[in-house]
Amino acid sequence: TGHYGPEPLRRVWIPKSNGKLRPLSIPCVRDRVVQQAALLILEPIFEADLLPEQYGFRKKRDAKAAVRRVYFHITEFGRKEVVDADLKDYFTTIPHGRLMKCVARRISDGKVLSLIKRILEVPVVEKTRRGKTRTAEAKKLRRGVPQGGVISPLLSNLYFRRFLLAWKKFGFARMFNAQIVNYADDLVICCKPGSGSKAREQMERLIKCIGLEVNREKTKTVMTPVESFDFLGYTFGLAYNKKGKPYFGTKPSKKALQRLVKKIHDETSRRWLTSTVEKRVAEINAILRGWVNYFNQGPVIKCYDIVRQYTEKRLRRWLVTKHKQRGKSGYRLYPDELLYGKLGLYKLPRRMADVPRAKT
Repeated sequence: TGHYGPEPLRRVWIPKSNGKLRPLSIPCVRDRVVQQAALLILEPIFEADLLPEQYGFRKKRDAKAAVRRVYFHITEFGRKEVVDADLKDYFTTIPHGRLMKCVARRISDGKVLSLIKRILEVPVVEKTRRGKTRTAEAKKLRRGVPQGGVISPLLSNLYFRRFLLAWKKFGFARMFNAQIVNYADDLVICCKPGSGSKAREQMERLIKCIGLEVNREKTKTVMTPVESFDFLGYTFGLAYNKKGKPYFGTKPSKKALQRLVKKIHDETSRRWLTSTVEKRVAEINAILRGWVNYFNQGPVIKCYDIVRQYTEKRLRRWLVTKHKQRGKSGYRLYPDELLYGKLGLYKLPRRMADVPRAKT
């Protein structure tokens, strides 16, 4: 690593669910290989240090497990008051100096430490709207873990561990009967009723102590089941059984449903009229399968019906336009038997899972 120097990162902007753009800093192929090699060495070491509250970017843990854990805290242990926290620009504000101290606690090899420092300080190159090249020097900022880096998720988890350790060290977990569930920069604190505001106050103080910032406008304290909140694409709130009796449950959030609808709309827009039917159906199927694979916790039949009806409508409209059959009924030309039989459109299952949903 003595002669190795990473190339500048390529900045790419991807849309977020709120309409804003998220910056990704993409390393070149050579640097991705180097980071992957470093990850193979570092991950087993630091994985043992990460805490049970952390679910992001870890083997045998995922977002669905985090959702189930939150549901469990609220329903089984009565931690019904929830602090739904939003960290402001978490990945781009992690202090390099403090992060390197976290790494050096377990890694003593100077070459490995130097490599990680170089990865953190590599500049980012992006094109402006006028086509000019602009370079951002991470070394001068001394902050931020590049989103898009192979090793970045591990480093971000390692740093957030500091907050979780402090939370336990100062006794807040016991004081407020509060348990944290963390996935990347998403964070919720489930605590006993009446302690939410105090738990939030201490959370904000500890976050500030480690050099990060809480977005106060987006952070809220809710009392379930009367009030609802969103976490990792799911809405937690009141649910109703067939007899109209209320209980606490989950469902895909409105934002999650809107994102899916937009994807289906884009895949059946006029710009794909030259595409083959097989290609369009394959693209739609991949989107639907991925969505169902994640949003399958709870009786989600109503949401599935909304998605199914919208997908059928959009695909029929696209087929009618492609084959210049305007003025004719899309349903008569392309009935369900044709869509799901000959064309092979993926049919959303009618299923029940292990976590109830909130009322749509």
